[in-house]
Amino acid sequence: MKFKILIANRGEIAVRIIRAARDLGLESIVVYSTADKDSLAVKLADQSVCIGPPPASESYLFYQNIISAALAINADAIHPGYGFLAENGDFADACRAMKIKFIGPKSNVIRRMGDKAKAKSLMKDSGIPVVPGSDGVIESLDSALEVIEKTGFPIILKASAGGGGKGMRIVNEKKELEKAYNFASAEAQQAFGDSRLYIEKYIASPKHIEVQILGDRHGNVVHLFERDCSIQRRHQKLLEEAPSPAIDKNIRKKLGEIAVQAAKSVEYDSAGTIEFLYDMETKEFYFMEMNTRIQVEHPISEEITGIDLIKYQIKIVNEEKLDINQEDIKRNGHSIECRINAEDPENGFNPTPGKITQLILPGGPGVRIDSGVYPGYTIPPFYDSMVAKLIVWGKNRKEALERMKRALAEFYIEGIKTTIPFHKQVMKNKEFLRGHYTTDFVNKFLAEGE
Repeated sequence: MKFKILIANRGEIAVRIIRAARDLGLESIVVYSTADKDSLAVKLADQSVCIGPPPASESYLFYQNIISAALAINADAIHPGYGFLAENGDFADACRAMKIKFIGPKSNVIRRMGDKAKAKSLMKDSGIPVVPGSDGVIESLDSALEVIEKTGFPIILKASAGGGGKGMRIVNEKKELEKAYNFASAEAQQAFGDSRLYIEKYIASPKHIEVQILGDRHGNVVHLFERDCSIQRRHQKLLEEAPSPAIDKNIRKKLGEIAVQAAKSVEYDSAGTIEFLYDMETKEFYFMEMNTRIQVEHPISEEITGIDLIKYQIKIVNEEKLDINQEDIKRNGHSIECRINAEDPENGFNPTPGKITQLILPGGPGVRIDSGVYPGYTIPPFYDSMVAKLIVWGKNRKEALERMKRALAEFYIEGIKTTIPFHKQVMKNKEFLRGHYTTDFVNKFLAEGE
């Protein structure tokens, strides 16, 4: 294998892809906005190209400039990372039209699974359990009420083209519906250029469980077990662990099989994730959505399996067959990831961009840092607030928890406020330590002032 990879992203994921490419002996080029000219990714890449001013719409989302940059430096492939253009079917088509490999699934799969309402309908037709709700998008308030007559309240309105918590509203009673519908629709239009919504029965306190899958272009699909992503704030994940401490071996086996079935049903050919809601009371789980990209929390799956997902993404786009079968993938130990964000937990998790004046990173056995920052680096106010992902591995959950406590105690950042104090408190929380926390954990945690 010998080709140049252009990385159409920034921050820690750009650094992560540079390292994977280098491990494969490949050259990497990173694009950057003027706000990121001093970024670690720019310093580490073999080559870098400026693609525009700070606003993402004029740089990281302006794919014509990215394609032009790729052609100018003779890139053979583009890795979109996560966010930005990672799930944009038009971008994938534009790459292939210019004979540039898109490191991700086929554009038709991106579109089918990117439309959340259609994806849900497709999974339902494939015999995969889905959350009760509308069959596809709802066209009006009247059609919403028809669905609610069957599901009952509470329900959740979701953007059909959505993700990341945008265009979502929980509705507990009829009088709230019109306002929530209008708000969610307007937010979806602003965030995704698509105002369409669909309805799901709202499960108040589920676990958010996702299964990492890997498929090649020869019909082979495997899973790398599940991740528990239930600790969230405004539908944004803050902490993840693998495997889930609340899933038994029978449920784990079933979830893995269903995730593989779902991926095969759409001929999936990259790294991706099948997301489920898991009701701990009924022991039932429901398909929620599929993410057709690498995810922020992919390192914990790598830690418990020893499989480098980014390297496999690159090999798959090079038409290589998976060299692992499902029986080859063994679950080893436990891994936890804390997202260290430039946010103030005491002030509603509001972003706190600024200059990092001092930085001491934790280390030692079983500790991994995925980051794109360094001492003296200024976190710009234009993008995601992530500073680093702190990942630990232990031979069991108890060892991983103790290792995370140590790593958080060693992690020192001066100049900006971060979520480190929040994570330190979570590590002491009894409900978290028991492993039975659900998606309402953070709201309860903050309300109790723990």
